[in-house]
Amino acid sequence: MVGPGLLVLNITKSIELGAVAAVIGLALVLVIMIFVNKAKAERLKKSGIADIDRMDGLQFEKYLAYLFQAEGYKTQVTKASGDYGADLLLHKDGKKIVVQAKRYSKNVGIKAIQEAQASIAHYGASEAWVVTNRDYTDAAYELAKSNRVRLTNREALIEMVLAMNPGAVPEPKAVIAATPKDDMTCPRCGNKMILRTSAKGSFYGCSGFPKCRYIRKNQIG
Repeated sequence: MVGPGLLVLNITKSIELGAVAAVIGLALVLVIMIFVNKAKAERLKKSGIADIDRMDGLQFEKYLAYLFQAEGYKTQVTKASGDYGADLLLHKDGKKIVVQAKRYSKNVGIKAIQEAQASIAHYGASEAWVVTNRDYTDAAYELAKSNRVRLTNREALIEMVLAMNPGAVPEPKAVIAATPKDDMTCPRCGNKMILRTSAKGSFYGCSGFPKCRYIRKNQIG
């Protein structure tokens, strides 16, 4: 593609006019880039994704429950321990859907898809979904495709939030303020913390071990 400077130079045979046209063209490109970046920043700010990234696992589950309620689903947040692979249960039009909610700081792997698929039988559901504030590994996408598990990644989550009518869903900051921090959720990866024992006593370890080795001392025993 011929740039504006070269185009003017070819037409007018004037180096000076060609240089001016090149500068003007460059300035227009910079202005367009500024407007595009500004629009992207405003979009992200409006979605509240930065606050969603600060949520712990329980806060993220409750926020998703509000989102799905706004879409007409009856929602239920499962208990923190023994959730059998489902963080949320959705009901609509006679269908039951199990949802794995993954508030992560990295891409979600195949374990979440395996857990979501396995939870279908336990809850008698017809579908399994996984929702994250990040993205998924290539292996996770492949496994989800072959097991018909629906994946919602960061971009799709942002679109979901922006599609809501104003006031239909509490702001992420409000959900964080209203929901105490869940000490039973790993702050590194969002998985559940499990009470474990060793020769030195008991402690809480991430259920994502060995991929995540976060531990927290048990203050009771």
